[in-house]
Parts: sequence; structure tokens; C-alpha cells
Amino acid sequence: MTSVPPENPDPAVMREQYRTTPLLEADLAATPMDQFARWFKDVAVSDLHDPNAMVVSTATPDGRPSSRTVLLKRYDDRGFVFFTNYTSRKGGEIESNPFVSLLFPWHPLSRQVLVTGTAARVGRDETAAYFRTRPHGSQLGAWASDQSTPIASREALLQRYEELAARYPEDEQVPVPPQWGGFRVTPETVEFWQGHENRLHDRLRYVREGGGEEHGGEEHGWRVERLCP
Repeated sequence: MTSVPPENPDPAVMREQYRTTPLLEADLAATPMDQFARWFKDVAVSDLHDPNAMVVSTATPDGRPSSRTVLLKRYDDRGFVFFTNYTSRKGGEIESNPFVSLLFPWHPLSRQVLVTGTAARVGRDETAAYFRTRPHGSQLGAWASDQSTPIASREALLQRYEELAARYPEDEQVPVPPQWGGFRVTPETVEFWQGHENRLHDRLRYVREGGGEEHGGEEHGWRVERLCP
């Protein structure tokens, strides 16, 4: 017999005891991107829906934040890449304030990854190469939607899409929208969060040290610090 959910669920009584193995400094990879690759491999083979989903938080120059979920499309030693409309709210905020944060909420695995850093546009060649891998419908959608701007109705959006579908049928190449492309987030900190019982979670954070190209070409490294949960 299934239980009937309460009419007004109380979030104050909702909690879960995480039971996992400790995350120790000695177990970490030398760099945060290598450690991310380890964890991403685990989540990719799990049953988690959209394992590459991440929350991207941006802010206006005067500090008013906004967040939304987007899909990670590439990562390497340079950082994390996602694609969007450059005229969207997040695109506009990044252009005026490049400091962003990323959150990967892998709760079924009792894990989270939190990233802070700066975002910058990827090259048009990289954008075009990725755009060609998108399904035809998604390519048309990038043209049909003036992301983050008001629209009269869903019917108006669908009409735009149908007009584009007639202009660019399945056997024709869709050009890359000039207002659409990728951002790469170069990390300054990357925190790996592992849940435990009694809220005694492990929080190990890589912090960038030194330079890199964006700091005069000096070499940089990473130090790891443990944070109280």
C-alpha cells in the first residue's frame, strides 16, 4: 500500500544521512581537472539524469546574482565549456562581470563539485565545430529563441521555429547564429564535496596559485585546503 503524501510537506523535517567513504587529501589527483575527470566518470556511468547538468551563477556589475541550469559540453586543463546565446541574461552578465560559479549537484552519489572562476568566449572555430554536432532541431532552436527576452506566446515561438524549419530542411546546413557560442570557465577554486553522516561532510578545495597566461605567463599550481562542513 502506497502512503499518501502530506498536503503541505514540511521541508524542515526533510533530511538524509549520507553514508560514504571518507574523501582524504592523499586520495586526490594532482590537479582539480584530473580529480573532476575521476568523479565525472563515476557519475556518467550512474543512473543520474543529465550528469553533465550544472548550475551557472552570474552577477551584474553591482552584484545582483542570477542562476540557471545548463549542460557542460567540454572540459580539459583549461576549464569548463558551455554554450549559450550571448545576448541572454547570463551572456550579458558575463560580458560585464566575468566572475562566475558552477555547481554540479550529484546528490544521488552524495557528491557536489563547486567551481569559482572567470568566463570568456571560446573561439568561433570551436563554437562552429560544436554547433555542427547538435541535432538539427537544436540548431534551429538556437535561431528561433532570443533567449531571455519576452515573447508574446508559445505559439509565436513555435511559428518562428516552423519558419526556420521550412528555410533549413534536414538536408541543408544551418549556419551558426552570430549571437550564439561558447564560454570557457577558467577555475580559480574547485571544491569537491563528499557527504557524510551527521553533516560531517568532506570539503576539499583546490586553490589556484601563481600565474598562468592570464597572469603574465608565470607557472601556476594548486594547493588543497580542507574546509569545515
